[in-house]
Amino acid sequence: MTIRPTVLAGFAIQALQANKMRSFLTMLGVIIGVGAVIVMMAIGQGTQNQVLSRINQLGANRLTVMAGAQGGPPGRTTSAGNPLTLSDVEDISQLSFVKAVAPTVRGSVVATQGNHTWNTGITGTTPEMADISSLVLQSGRFFNQADLKAASPVAVLGQTAYENLFSYGVDPVGSQIRLQGISFRVIGLLRPVGATAGSDQDDVIYIPVTTAQIRLLGTSNQLVNAITVEVQDQAYMDRVQADITSLLRKKHRLTEAQEDDFRIMNNAQIQEQVESVTGTLTLFLAAVAGISLVVGGIGIMNIMLVSVTERTREIGVRMAIGASKRDILAQFLLEAVLMSLGGSLIGILLGMVATEVFAMVTTWPVAISLSSVLLAVGTASIIGIFFGFYPARHAANLNPAQALSYE
Repeated sequence: MTIRPTVLAGFAIQALQANKMRSFLTMLGVIIGVGAVIVMMAIGQGTQNQVLSRINQLGANRLTVMAGAQGGPPGRTTSAGNPLTLSDVEDISQLSFVKAVAPTVRGSVVATQGNHTWNTGITGTTPEMADISSLVLQSGRFFNQADLKAASPVAVLGQTAYENLFSYGVDPVGSQIRLQGISFRVIGLLRPVGATAGSDQDDVIYIPVTTAQIRLLGTSNQLVNAITVEVQDQAYMDRVQADITSLLRKKHRLTEAQEDDFRIMNNAQIQEQVESVTGTLTLFLAAVAGISLVVGGIGIMNIMLVSVTERTREIGVRMAIGASKRDILAQFLLEAVLMSLGGSLIGILLGMVATEVFAMVTTWPVAISLSSVLLAVGTASIIGIFFGFYPARHAANLNPAQALSYE
């Protein structure tokens, strides 16, 4: 006689309800394990999302060319080094699949406005930088080609610079500030960007590159610190990077034995590296937390073995009235799976609450994904089957006559 699955499920639930406290304590290891997996994966996923968000803000289809050599392969010598120039900017803009190019010159200045003084950074660039870097204006405007051509003393403020130079709520557009003692008119205020790699991207004042070179920094009107390149599509990033490398090596007259005297930062490659590293970190954190799931599974196996011993006579009676070995195996296996699933559901709720509390206390970025929940539930179910199989098989293999005579 084969017992219907619904009846077996009823027997399993009754057995668990008969020892509620023991069942709960048995599930405790699974509860803690699943909760820990949820929290660890939420931390890893949140970190990945935040870093990738910052990269996307910078532009995933963006290249940054900087002057200065980086470590090259063995056998190459270090070149004397050539600076980047506006001529390089013009030549790069003519390459295939290049959408926009903007040079930058940078420096540190003392900014004053009324009684307010602030040490900040200035970035001299061209109007194209606003689109390339997705700069969003809160008020006013960005400088234009006329400002660039005339080397106008105009400035666009980042939020941090604004907050330290003006009183709260004051619209700075139209006001005068002094940079290194030179008067500038504020024409725009940017919306907050935030920090990237620990650097405050709002602590900056943008001015035309010509103004920076001629009026403020006293540098050559041809030299730039970096060149920002926006590529038409992310699929062309590697090709454009290779074309820029070939172009600059030729212009700088570098021999095969010499390493590059410039560096290129590829945001798409950085994004791939971040996804790889943070993905591995997330799995590592989940694996560490999963150890407690294994411990919980061992606890289930131990308690199930005790339960089989205590219910030996009951097993004998069931066999005597027609229950097959398969029925006994299924019932005890079902009990183990129910404890695992019950523990995983409670663990998910506990993990979600713990994640929210952790985020509020530490302000660390977290993100609970459906995949982490499914992974936790799936792992708990597998553990229930794996660690519940031995006790269930042990119960199914009991001799009915010996089981009936067991005291």
